[in-house]
Amino acid sequence: MSYPRKLQERRGLAFGICVGLIELPLRLFTRHRWIDGTKIPARGGCVVASNHVSHLDPFTFAHFLYGHGRIVRFLAKAEVLDLPVVGRLVRATGQIPVYRLTNDASRAFTAAVAAVGEGKCVVVYPEGTITRDPDMWPMTGKTGAARIALSSGVPVIPVAQWGPQDILAPYAKRPRLLPPKTITMKAGDPVYLDDLRSQPRTTEVLRQATDRIMDAITRELEDIRGGSAPAVRFDPKARGIKEIGNPNAPDRARRRRPRTGDSA
Repeated sequence: MSYPRKLQERRGLAFGICVGLIELPLRLFTRHRWIDGTKIPARGGCVVASNHVSHLDPFTFAHFLYGHGRIVRFLAKAEVLDLPVVGRLVRATGQIPVYRLTNDASRAFTAAVAAVGEGKCVVVYPEGTITRDPDMWPMTGKTGAARIALSSGVPVIPVAQWGPQDILAPYAKRPRLLPPKTITMKAGDPVYLDDLRSQPRTTEVLRQATDRIMDAITRELEDIRGGSAPAVRFDPKARGIKEIGNPNAPDRARRRRPRTGDSA
């Protein structure tokens, strides 16, 4: 299979194993429509920010970046990296653990800044989780991508993706592999942040940078979906929806059957 751009760095054994495990299923069960992928820098540190529509999309996203000559470093849930076999392989490929909703969350930021400083390509999902928007438009973003970019001086490339959810819907357990689904990825121009780089990293500055990143992702997604996103971006915190995990799953505490002596 020929790709638009050759790999620009040594991939190493662990990443090579991942390519061997993932590439064939993607060839069999997906058709890719890649647009403007050459807007991703061929080399040098960068942040690539994207919407998040499925637990499958890190694989299709890595395929897109690999096809354009980059080895991807994700900010990955620490729980994945703690798995016995898979976790060891994921760690060996240089993925960055994120300890969500803990005091260790800042470690991911430090590691990501170091990675882009070494010329690596780091992928960030600014939403922090699969979108909760009913029509799967991007939600409000967290400030991680903006903080990494402003602290390191590297560009932020917005990428919109659509199609992985047709194979594996959010929080579904079984994929729908046939017929093969089309995965559309579209990269945009670097997000303009130059006017913010010299300013103090206040909440207002970080929010402004994050809004620009989310606006850029949304514009690219509107283009590939052929529709318009809501005027007001979905905010799960304002809706009282939990930040991580399946938002539709019953609360375990509520499901617990009362025992003798429990209050009603």
